[in-house]
Amino acid sequence: MNMSEKITKGKTASVNTIVDNQNTAKFVGSGNLEVFATPMMIALMEKAACECLADVLEANESSVGTHIDVLHIAASPIGAKITATATVEAVTGRSIEFSVTASDGTKEIGRGRHTRFIVDAERFMAKLTKGA
Repeated sequence: MNMSEKITKGKTASVNTIVDNQNTAKFVGSGNLEVFATPMMIALMEKAACECLADVLEANESSVGTHIDVLHIAASPIGAKITATATVEAVTGRSIEFSVTASDGTKEIGRGRHTRFIVDAERFMAKLTKGA
């Protein structure tokens, strides 16, 4: 079965986190304010995309991020609940393109596009150890 039969356009998944001292710009080094860090928003968006694929991957498969293009358009304070959502927009072979959004319950804080590629996990890791 090919990926486009297993993964349908429009499929979505969402994940959440709470802004705390360890995911702020000040803590991760992407700024000096205690607001939700852009790298942490991106990681949450990628996690949503992974979650979207979780039930369709074979036991030996994983997905790797190959491209992300997002805007972080609003700040969120400590205590805010952040929700990231990934929606499948296109499936081309083993490449899956998502639209991604993030909100903090009161407003959209980020949006963009993300691409993941389905790989055989063992072969992928073996290439790294061979230096290829």
